[in-house]
Amino acid sequence: MPALEINSTNVIAENERHGRARDLFWPWCGANVSLLALSYGAFFLGFGISFWQATLAAILGTVLSFLIVGFSSLAGKKSNATTMVLSRAAFGVKGNVLPGFLSYLVFVGWETVLISLATLATGTVFERVGNVDRNAAMVLGFILAVTITLVGAVLGFKVIMKLQKYLTLITVVLTLGYVLLTLDSVRWGAVFEIPSGPIQGFVGALIFGITGIGLGWVNAAADYSRYLPRSVRSQSVVAWTVLGASIVPITLVTYGAALSASDSKLSEAIAMDPIGALTTLLPTWYLVIFSLVAILGLVGGAILNLYSSGLTLVSLGVPVKRHIAVSIDGVLMLIGVVYIVWIADNFFAPFQGFLITLGVPVAAWSAVFVTDVLLRKKSYSETDLFNPLGRYGSVNWSSILTVVIASVIGWGFVTNTFASWLSWQGYFLEVIGGKDGAWAYSNVGVIFAMVVGVVGRNLFGRKSIARQES
Repeated sequence: MPALEINSTNVIAENERHGRARDLFWPWCGANVSLLALSYGAFFLGFGISFWQATLAAILGTVLSFLIVGFSSLAGKKSNATTMVLSRAAFGVKGNVLPGFLSYLVFVGWETVLISLATLATGTVFERVGNVDRNAAMVLGFILAVTITLVGAVLGFKVIMKLQKYLTLITVVLTLGYVLLTLDSVRWGAVFEIPSGPIQGFVGALIFGITGIGLGWVNAAADYSRYLPRSVRSQSVVAWTVLGASIVPITLVTYGAALSASDSKLSEAIAMDPIGALTTLLPTWYLVIFSLVAILGLVGGAILNLYSSGLTLVSLGVPVKRHIAVSIDGVLMLIGVVYIVWIADNFFAPFQGFLITLGVPVAAWSAVFVTDVLLRKKSYSETDLFNPLGRYGSVNWSSILTVVIASVIGWGFVTNTFASWLSWQGYFLEVIGGKDGAWAYSNVGVIFAMVVGVVGRNLFGRKSIARQES
């Protein structure tokens, strides 16, 4: 039986640091080889843009967002600690509780959503197969998805790195089977006839790509680079992270856009059932294989979320070992999935709204943290990351205030229609045309939040970082 990872939020000892930058390809590729990316193609076109604009937005949005993830990975390589421990350098040892708690909510939310989607997709697929009870099929999908996710996340880093490699290879091969079977459904004439959309639509799709594909991984990036020796080239760490995380989503989003542009009914169905709708193009004999692809693709992301949520819980000061923290989060995930799949009438819409609302401050935190990483010329002081009286201090109010201001500005420039209780957002949109204007659904508030985060940390952090490193 594979050994249980003993390390938690501690700094990884020198004799345990090993591997090469290329090892980062597998966890990031495995976390992003999801059939959801095919459905994202329809979402990109939903901004009223052409196929070529959607392709460009997918490329730019994915690469730019994972560049930020790559820069975050550098912190792990430099000081061999987890992301939410390294974040203490920018926010203070105790002040980091605020972004840590936000990060924890995002992790638990996404791992719940991914396993729920895997469970629901299984039910949809076997409903088409026939002679299989939908509820029984969902139970089987639920058990398979939860088992793989829990085993990987609880056992820890070494198991995850190996498991993600196998998940990636299997899922890529089976997804290629889906592409080959549906290739004749693409009507290239219809695809290329879609007229170009306005700049607002392109910007909206670009921001969707940044926030929906890569940005949510920034708070986990160092968790998977912290075992690397410090001698590994920084450029290689960034390059392999971006390559591994970007290559499959870009390909699938582009192909998904072509499928959606070829069939308006498919595009409409994807909006209601992102994964199940994709089965309508398949022969019956491939449906069981498709369900396996759906489960494994979503599980790859769920494993990383669950593992990092456990590390984040420990970094918040909960006095338990890493595998216990992961188990606690696993229980929360199970409760959430059962509620979403078997109890709630309509939970996804308000929950998506909740995650988007959290996405603005998380984007602000990401900007502050990555800027802090890039401003530092030396490795972090490992002991001071755990000492409120050390060089990083207890609470860094300038960083916290920067995130608060960035969030207030960001929420003012996003439109959140997923739940009535979130309608207060968008209070600054009148400046650029109102809540029904051309920019209303471009969610530029996310970019504004990131810009404020970068500027704020540069203004208030440059001198203090110089003092810390002197």
